[in-house]
Amino acid sequence: MMEGLEMGSYRDLMVWQKAIELVIEVYRVTRAFPQTELYGFTSQMQRASVSIPSNIAEGQALKRTNAYGRHLAIASGSLAELETQLEISDRLGLLPSEGQRIIHKANEVGRMLSALRKSILNPRPQKSLELEAQRTGEGQT
Repeated sequence: MMEGLEMGSYRDLMVWQKAIELVIEVYRVTRAFPQTELYGFTSQMQRASVSIPSNIAEGQALKRTNAYGRHLAIASGSLAELETQLEISDRLGLLPSEGQRIIHKANEVGRMLSALRKSILNPRPQKSLELEAQRTGEGQT
């Protein structure tokens, strides 16, 4: 169990919300890709983008630190896959001029995902009750 971590819904996580926005952007941008890319970049990019918030949600819903960390790692892998596909499609001239916006959003999700992984896998040690009692008892005679 994820002791010491308050767990709301995955929908409350800012990284999940930003990842959903990224999915919408990917679908919007890939809609304009050539028909010949329907089963190539279009499909791959859409699947990779959907995997990111899906794994964040699934991992959080399991309420187990190790499983959550594993799902966040999968989400990070999917993000790296998407970033690579965005770079290739940009170099091929498939991304529209506002394509840098989607690359920026992917980078933002990556930073947030990295921070969440660190906080889940390396939580700050909680103060012991004994130390807390000593601190609150100081100054009293």
